[in-house]
Amino acid sequence: MPTYRTATEDETIALGERLAARLPRKGVTLLIGNLGAGKTTLAKGIVKGLKAAAPEDVASPTFTLIHEYGGGRVCHVDLYRLDDPREVATLGLDDLFERDAQVLIEWGERFPELLPAERTEVRIRALENDEREIEVIERP
Repeated sequence: MPTYRTATEDETIALGERLAARLPRKGVTLLIGNLGAGKTTLAKGIVKGLKAAAPEDVASPTFTLIHEYGGGRVCHVDLYRLDDPREVATLGLDDLFERDAQVLIEWGERFPELLPAERTEVRIRALENDEREIEVIERP
């Protein structure tokens, strides 16, 4: 379980690019961390690393719930505003999981029963002075 540290937004994006190279073409990656931890910033780097969009084109899907990049090769989901598994079920996550795509999910840890057991978990913790500690866990 590798753990990384970043000190700036640019470093977090660059780490996301490097992590993208390790992710399967088709898979689920949970981005786990408190509000403001840097989940969307890391997603910007992952999306860039998967050559699906530039970082400046990646935004938090907090209100739209799902953004797609690269013609649907990357799906970026945010479950923060949802409180009930029935609400999540209406999003069609199962359809996303069947696609030949990398599905990035912010706040997915809130609904583990709705997610595939085989996934990558990226835990992000904000430290002092804009530093981040980022741990990558593979769940086979």
